[in-house]
Amino acid sequence: MGRPKAEIVLNESERKQLEAWTRRRKTAQALALRSRIILECATGVDSKVVAQRLSVSQQMVSKWRNRFAANRLDGLLDAPRSGAPRTIDDARVDAVIARTLETVPKNATHWSTRSMAREMGLSQTAVSRIWRAFGLQPHRQETFKLSTDPLFVDKVRDIVGLYLDPPLKAMVLCVDEKSQIQALDRTQPILPLAPGLPERRTHDYMRHGTTTLFAALDVATGEVIGELHRRHRSNEFLTFLRTIEASVPADLDIHLVMDNYGTHKTPKVRSWFARHPRFHVHFTPTSASWINQVERWFAELTEKQIRRGTHRSTRQLEQAIRDYLARYNDDPKPFAWTKSANEILASIERFCLRISNSGH
Repeated sequence: MGRPKAEIVLNESERKQLEAWTRRRKTAQALALRSRIILECATGVDSKVVAQRLSVSQQMVSKWRNRFAANRLDGLLDAPRSGAPRTIDDARVDAVIARTLETVPKNATHWSTRSMAREMGLSQTAVSRIWRAFGLQPHRQETFKLSTDPLFVDKVRDIVGLYLDPPLKAMVLCVDEKSQIQALDRTQPILPLAPGLPERRTHDYMRHGTTTLFAALDVATGEVIGELHRRHRSNEFLTFLRTIEASVPADLDIHLVMDNYGTHKTPKVRSWFARHPRFHVHFTPTSASWINQVERWFAELTEKQIRRGTHRSTRQLEQAIRDYLARYNDDPKPFAWTKSANEILASIERFCLRISNSGH
C-alpha cells in the first residue's frame, strides 16, 4: 500500500484566495494550476482522479497536495532560488504583469517593450525577461469563434465517439470540399534558393482560374478519396457521393462526418441519402470545422503543394493536386485523435469561464 494521502480541508479565506488565483488574469499559469489542483483535492477525491480531470501527472497532484498540507497557501509559492540577488522585487514584477494585461498605452493598441520600460522605469531587457517568464506576447493576436449550435454537446460526443470507437463493419469518412483553389502564376520568374538567400518571388501574380477539390478522409487508414470539379454545387456533391459509393465495399456501412454547408442539405442530396440507407450522416456543430479531420489534410495539401506552387492554367493545377493525392495514397497515415469528448467539453467550459459575456 502507498502512503495515505494528505486530507485537504479549506477554510473560507483559503478557498477564496485559491479561486482568485485561478481566475485572475495576472496570476502565473503554474500557480493557477496548483490552485486548481488543491480545489479539486478539497472535494475529497483521490489524486488519480484529480490528475485525470486536470490532465496532469498523479505525482504532480501528490506533490502539491503534500506541500499545501504542510505549509497551506505559502506552500504553493515558488521557493527562493540560488544565484545573484534580484534587483526587481515581486511587487514590481506583479505591477508589470498587471499593467500589461489590464491596460493599453495612450497612443497604441498594445504595449511594446520600449513603451512598457518607459512606463515602469525599467530596462527593455528586464521587461522582455518578465514577459518571457510569464508567456506574455502583447504584439500577437489570435482569433476564435465559439459555436452557438444548440446541439453542440450531442454532436461533439457523436463525432468523437466515431473517431475513438468506430462501429463494426463500417467506414468512417470525413468529407468536405476545398473550394476556390486558385491557379496562380508570378509575373516574373522565381529566383531559386541560394546559400544565404531564401527563394524569392514577386509579390504580384496572375490568376488562371479556380477549381474545387472534394475529399473524403478514411479516419482508420488515412486514405483519401478525392475528386476535382470546376464548380461546387449540389450536383457536383452528388457526383462525389456516387464516387464514394463506388469506392467503398458494398458490405460496409458508410458514416459521413461533414459540415452544414448548403450543398450538403439540398432536397436532391437528402433524397439521395434516403435511397442509400447504408449512408449515415453526422453533421459537425456550426463554426466547429476543427472537429472534421479532413480539414487537417487540407492544411497539409495547402502547405506542401498549393501555397508555393505556380500554375499557368487550371488544368495544370488540377494535375498537380491529382499527383499529390496519388503519392499520398501510396503511403497514407491516419491522424491520431487523442481527446475524448469529455476532455474537449471541459476545455471549452474552462475557456468560457475565463471570458465575459460569452453567452455560453
